[in-house]
Amino acid sequence: MNFTLSEEQEMTRKMVRDFAEEKIKPRAVDIDVNAEFPEDIFKELGELGLLGIPYPEEYGGAGGDTITYALAVEEIGRVCGSTGLSYAAAVSLGSSPIYQFGTEEQKEKFLKPLASGKALGSFGLTEPNAGSDAGGTKTTAIKDGDDFIINGEKCFITNASYAKQIIVTAVTGKDDRGKNIISAIVVPTDTPGLTITDNYDKMGVRGSNTAEIVLEDVRVPTSNLLGDPEKGFKQFLQTLDGGRISIAALGLGIAQASLEKALDYAKERKQFGQPISNFQSIQFKLSDMAMEVELARNMILKAAWLKDQGKRFTKEAAMAKLYATETAFRSANEAIQIHGGYGYMREYEVERFLRDAKLLEIGEGTSEIQRLVIARQLGC
Repeated sequence: MNFTLSEEQEMTRKMVRDFAEEKIKPRAVDIDVNAEFPEDIFKELGELGLLGIPYPEEYGGAGGDTITYALAVEEIGRVCGSTGLSYAAAVSLGSSPIYQFGTEEQKEKFLKPLASGKALGSFGLTEPNAGSDAGGTKTTAIKDGDDFIINGEKCFITNASYAKQIIVTAVTGKDDRGKNIISAIVVPTDTPGLTITDNYDKMGVRGSNTAEIVLEDVRVPTSNLLGDPEKGFKQFLQTLDGGRISIAALGLGIAQASLEKALDYAKERKQFGQPISNFQSIQFKLSDMAMEVELARNMILKAAWLKDQGKRFTKEAAMAKLYATETAFRSANEAIQIHGGYGYMREYEVERFLRDAKLLEIGEGTSEIQRLVIARQLGC
């Protein structure tokens, strides 16, 4: 067992941290308050090659691995949950299905602009009546000659308003048992009949674009179908497995930021003639936070390592996502408690960490769904 990061991984982490501290952190409060999607920051992330970290150079990527990508998500999430979420969704959901299941032609056409940072991608799975029950998808894609005609509605879709294309899940037929075949289809956002609105007023991650999508007789070529049409459901479950590692890393970033803020404040804040970090009750809180952050980090690195080695990682990704995101919420909550009344005020930022962390226990599979995934992997 070797817990040492490679020189390339350390270099990338430092580069991302420096960029996050210099360019993202000073704007994090405004991004949250104004619910502002920072397009210029994503342009710079693309120029730095960060939108293509886990993809080969032949497709415009950086040729990195999942561990390196997870480190980048953590560092961005540490300063801004909104930017971290949109970054993770662009790489894991907007690009990954094309890389995993696309043809060479599809990778050339759809993946290259994403991995090289020239465009953003999005993944349209959730529907008003199909959230945790992804198999309950109602959106349909009916074949008409060489085209699909797609009708349906998607909600809570990250980055859709700024994406060049959206990977949409839709029912394309029935299998031998009469069950719906759910496939993934690439839909360019300039396709007639596609309407994207982003009127959600969210509790947290307010600067991450979240949109509703309506598809009315949207016509795209059948060549935009990703992978095996008979295995579409399994394919997007595989996509979510990888995505859970990145959401876990985002939770880790928020947890780390919460710990740092709480520790700094505890050393500065004086009560009864001494810093509150001298009090055992505060020390216990900080100790628990530090322990959980480190445990979450190790679980994430293990899941990422398994993925990079081509080994099964479904259980470990679910464990990492579950533990790291719940750690993020607990750490942010404790950071507020340590700050006392000041923790409730926007200027101290820890209240934002709590609001941002809550979404991570819901998106890309709720905590309850993660527990179901783990139980099934155990053979229950």
